[in-house]
Amino acid sequence: MMEKIIQLLKNNFNNVIETTVLYQDEVTFVVDKKEIVNICKFLKNNEELKFISLVDVCGVDRFTKKDRFEVVYNLWSDLLKNRIRLRVKVDEEDLKIDSVTSIWKSANWYERETYDMFGIVFNNHPDLRRIYMPEDYEYFPLRKDFSIAGVPDSIPLPRKK
Repeated sequence: MMEKIIQLLKNNFNNVIETTVLYQDEVTFVVDKKEIVNICKFLKNNEELKFISLVDVCGVDRFTKKDRFEVVYNLWSDLLKNRIRLRVKVDEEDLKIDSVTSIWKSANWYERETYDMFGIVFNNHPDLRRIYMPEDYEYFPLRKDFSIAGVPDSIPLPRKK
């Protein structure tokens, strides 16, 4: 089954798949960020695959000089009863990637959370605003350079009783 998924994706997107990792019956594709929307449309609409569920979107801070961040998409196919993962590298100098909310409505909150915690901007998102932190908060708490103690006086805290 995994071979079928890998082959279909490589036949259609071989020039934008950077890496394919098969581990314990799950496959991860590292793909070019410029093609994320096209790849996701293909995975959802292909009659042999039908990855109709976007289970999760999350950010990763690899804390490297190049391609510091990643956006990870976890997809599920009811037809195949299987999951795949897409990983997209996002460089700190260009923290933008296209939104997949036009493909899966569930991406809305996942992308907002990733934006709020990592500062990754999702182009064409219908309502990209912070979900946990105040709108004027200038930091991103899940970045590895964020102080574990927080930023003193950045958010007014309730007074101690």
